[in-house]
Amino acid sequence: MESEAILAARDDALTVFRAGVAAAAPYLAVKNCLSADQDRLAIRLDISDPVKQRLGKWPKIHLIAFGKAACAMAGAVEEILPEPLWASRGIAVTNYENVAVLNRSDVFGAGHPLPDAAGLDAARRITEKAGRAKAGELVLTLVSGGGSALIPCPVESVSLTDKCEVTGLLLASGATINEINCVRKHLSQLKGGGLAKLAAPADLHALILSDVLGDDPSAIASGPTVPDPSTFEEAVCILQARQIWERLPGTVRAYLQNGICGQTPETPKPDDPVFEKTGHTLIGSNAISLKAAAQAAEQLGYRTVIYSHRLCGIAREAAEEWVKTIAAKGQIQQPTAYLAGGETTVRLIGNGRGGRNQEMALAFALAAEKHGLDADWVFLSGGTDGRDGPTDAAGGRVDAGSLARMRAQGIEPEALLDNNDSYHALQASGDLLCTGATGTNVADLQILLLCPKT
Repeated sequence: MESEAILAARDDALTVFRAGVAAAAPYLAVKNCLSADQDRLAIRLDISDPVKQRLGKWPKIHLIAFGKAACAMAGAVEEILPEPLWASRGIAVTNYENVAVLNRSDVFGAGHPLPDAAGLDAARRITEKAGRAKAGELVLTLVSGGGSALIPCPVESVSLTDKCEVTGLLLASGATINEINCVRKHLSQLKGGGLAKLAAPADLHALILSDVLGDDPSAIASGPTVPDPSTFEEAVCILQARQIWERLPGTVRAYLQNGICGQTPETPKPDDPVFEKTGHTLIGSNAISLKAAAQAAEQLGYRTVIYSHRLCGIAREAAEEWVKTIAAKGQIQQPTAYLAGGETTVRLIGNGRGGRNQEMALAFALAAEKHGLDADWVFLSGGTDGRDGPTDAAGGRVDAGSLARMRAQGIEPEALLDNNDSYHALQASGDLLCTGATGTNVADLQILLLCPKT
């Protein structure tokens, strides 16, 4: 039986997490930075500064949205943009869980985290729409997390199957999101500035909801509307360092090698003329959500500490390091919330089911037992999109009694962690965090609530 303090902290952790997710609400974020009258559109360039705006009397505006928040973002634009300014129906591409009906836009569901044929078809529709934009018109692009997988548009010599194989190998190797994006940019017609190149000579402005630490626009959805600083050589080095180069399809190796030799054009760089009429606005991010989570924790009466603004690395290693850091501080004197935002990775060594947040939660519980965390504690790790890996859970919410509950169900948590089977371990203890699709994505939030032992 869990103590009243732990039961209350479990509820508090969920409240704090929901506050962070709410701060990334894409509909409100778009409403906050876009306004229009009958013939003019005003776009805020910095959401913290209402004076900085991009004003334009574009005769026609083309709407393209992609990512897990595409429908919510496009819905806001539909309410703002007057009918005479629409060049044609918009396009919104999102993961299947977030598909919604829009009035002025065609919505396409697609696969995530692995691309599928539906995403390929949607990506081709986007290339056609962007290519129809004329000089003096505006391509208004709504970008959110997940866009890299949702609009796969491989170069002509590489099939979707081959590209999916590359993505799968990178994910299994524990590659970081930046490493994965670097490779994907160099196998795509849309990523790495490709969409901006297709839209030229029309104007382009992107409203970006960031799921990337540091909010680098070239990394968000693999940067389809901004210059790409990475190179073919860097992509090959990543594949070799992750020891998967020799396992790649031959078409992929040949294309990347041709790029290194200069036989294939590089992705567009900052000095490329296609970017002369482009711009972007960051409308939401993990940092903004982390701040909102901290405010919620304070309102609940916790002393609040930001453990990390950029939590990354291997999930189970990051969890143990966190426990060791807190354990070294000694006994907790008052209710305290340690918060983090970021995106860890999983090194696949087993054949179980789970995701980085579930793995981190299970690893945290084991590390807390190992290092003797001297407090009543609750740890939550969740994806703000509501989905962690190829599962129906957003992550996990564990406490000081989680391992006992697992073992009472005949589960050996250490063995399941070694098999990358955090889902079934957390399912057995009632610790899966299941929120459903949230319609947004600004990476992950971690919440550790500590109370003095009762």
